[in-house]
Amino acid sequence: MWWFQQGLSFLPVALVVWSAASFVFSYITAIVLHHVDPLVPYISDTGTIPPERCLFGIMLNVSTFLGMATMYVRYKQVSALSPDKPRILRLNRLGLRLGWMSCFGLCIIANFQKCILYYIHVLGACLTFGVGSIYMLVQTLLSYLMQPEVHSKGIFWARLAVLLWSCSSILSMFVSSVVLYSGLYGQNLVQKLHWDPQERGYTPHMISTVSEWSLAFSFLSFFLTYIRDFQKISLQAVVSLQGQTLYESPGSFRAEDQALLIAGSI
Repeated sequence: MWWFQQGLSFLPVALVVWSAASFVFSYITAIVLHHVDPLVPYISDTGTIPPERCLFGIMLNVSTFLGMATMYVRYKQVSALSPDKPRILRLNRLGLRLGWMSCFGLCIIANFQKCILYYIHVLGACLTFGVGSIYMLVQTLLSYLMQPEVHSKGIFWARLAVLLWSCSSILSMFVSSVVLYSGLYGQNLVQKLHWDPQERGYTPHMISTVSEWSLAFSFLSFFLTYIRDFQKISLQAVVSLQGQTLYESPGSFRAEDQALLIAGSI
């Protein structure tokens, strides 16, 4: 059995690989069609013009589903490992809510393009990266509280390092974006897809775009730390047959007549 076939480790692997592919494929398409500059454009700029916009949206919608599934499995795992620790359980529930809010923001990014509905796109980015960073913080705290009985110290330090990487990328992107869009370098820069290195504002633009790519891959790297944890968990689905036909109401048969229809591992 390969390592990614153990337990549910394929979930974070699929999330990371698919999300990275959505960025790379839309970037390559936009470059080939000369819709953006080759040197580190905004990720959102590579998903602005068809056909890469269609590819970007479809693939990120799938990433949203994979992210929600991964976060739910993580939530169930923590709940099962610490059933009698109220503090951990409260943090775990908070983490799930924050994680799903972040996934909803990713869905907004995928379907509301930057050059068309800018403020909605920014709202999605704030949910994805802002709320997502808080989700990473909660998971890092959980890793700290669950060591050394459940988590090793190495996992905690790895998640803390990725969290700091993410926070530094957010800070760098925020500062450079505020400087770039302050009006000092012209108006309507949001719609600008091509930059000349000799233009004013090129330096803060490059700092902002590099920070965005760094932030995106820091998020993906955080889910890589789930792989070893997910190798030790599996889920089961049990479906009960509630009657001998599809026309009976649920209360029209006796409980002892119920039959197990399907029970298997996911």
